[in-house]
Amino acid sequence: MATSSLKKKLSLPISKDIRFWIILYFLIRLFHITQPPLEIAHNWRQSTGLMVSRNFYEINSNIIYPRVDMAGEKSGITGTEFPLFNYFIFLTAKIFGWSDWYGRLINLIISSLGVYWFYLLIYKYINPKVAFYSGFILLNSLWFAYSRKTMPDTFSVSLVLGGLLFALEYLKKDRIWRLFAFFILVLAGLLSKIPSGYLLICLVIPFLDKNIPIIRKLIVGLLFIIIIIPVGWWYFIWVPFLVKEYGFWHYYMGTSFINGAKEISDHLDQAIEKFYFAALNFIGFSLFLGGLILSIIRKKSGIIWVFCLCFASFFVFILKAGFAFYHHNYYIIPFVPVMALMAGYCLSEIKQFSVRRILVLAVATEVILNSLPEFHTNKDQKYKLTLENLAAKYSSPHDLIAINCGPNPQQIYLAHRKGWNLENADQTKFEYLQSIKKKGCKILIINKHEAPVFSLPYKVLEDNPDFIVYDL
Repeated sequence: MATSSLKKKLSLPISKDIRFWIILYFLIRLFHITQPPLEIAHNWRQSTGLMVSRNFYEINSNIIYPRVDMAGEKSGITGTEFPLFNYFIFLTAKIFGWSDWYGRLINLIISSLGVYWFYLLIYKYINPKVAFYSGFILLNSLWFAYSRKTMPDTFSVSLVLGGLLFALEYLKKDRIWRLFAFFILVLAGLLSKIPSGYLLICLVIPFLDKNIPIIRKLIVGLLFIIIIIPVGWWYFIWVPFLVKEYGFWHYYMGTSFINGAKEISDHLDQAIEKFYFAALNFIGFSLFLGGLILSIIRKKSGIIWVFCLCFASFFVFILKAGFAFYHHNYYIIPFVPVMALMAGYCLSEIKQFSVRRILVLAVATEVILNSLPEFHTNKDQKYKLTLENLAAKYSSPHDLIAINCGPNPQQIYLAHRKGWNLENADQTKFEYLQSIKKKGCKILIINKHEAPVFSLPYKVLEDNPDFIVYDL
């Protein structure tokens, strides 16, 4: 029976085989994949992650001591997400030498696998038609751009999707290797980003199935508890320890539920925008709503259960995230597969093939056009690539520097130095400049594009169209 189903699947026209689309979209997103982190959206987030990887490569490869470059005179060791993704970048650099685009490729590979695991979940437990359209919607969602960024978000969700698939397969077929795959993938996914774990709420459904032997449920439950131990240790014991011990705070651990609820309610329009535009764009969101309504009307209990469980679980995360949820697009990424499922169901229920084809084309066109800025470096940002040579001209690799780049550490990363991110107003505060000078700051770089230039009582080492370099 399974062999017949597989043969039928393999005989599908190539345009109806999700693997064709996953490979095609993989190749499309290789375009300019070697670009530095200069795109507008979340270049700061990518730069911070790359700092951690580069410091593993250049300073210390101990994975439990991640360090960043913008901690001033401090070591830079601080609490972050468990740096598994960053470590893969480091290991790649050990083989091929340092380059900052490896993270893009690693994320793209794992995130493409994630789409396939997502497709298999729906193919096996809902139906093939919904699986195809849901997988296609996921490819044409926020996933399209963020799966090629040096960020662990789609990377983490993909690992959890794979782990969920293998857990369900183990519960159904009792194969030990699937249990092992569940353990490794979910552990890696939760360590990389805790919020991705909300998807595991879907295991409630098979756990309520009386036809599944209780011993299998107990084994999966026990392994999940074992997974929680290192995840809890890292985020709730080790991260606070690193912050306290090394004196630099970096990683946002959320807020109280009460405060989060207030922040969300005060900015409800921005929070809702993450659903109706950021996640799937307008057309995809319309299909999501259509799928939600249709599933209720036609009493598709399986799909409704998945949606309700996941939304309730994800809502807890929204309240914990508070301000950060509506402030950053990538916080909606864990919920995108659930929305893609509902949108895919809507497409699968449209009887006229020509209408489905038009909608599919419209979804892809909207997402790709909106994502184009992510695939090239704006000319007005390329001047920042001169920072490393500029810093090397007037400082040694171990010298500390300061740049007026505000809270965004991108320019510190591109300068390949450690030191301070200055707010624009700080360049006028002589006492503050003197204080960082006493802490070892050797040069001050003022980005003329960031703020008005003030005359400072220090020797000018260089004054070019983009930067002024002062000798402290």
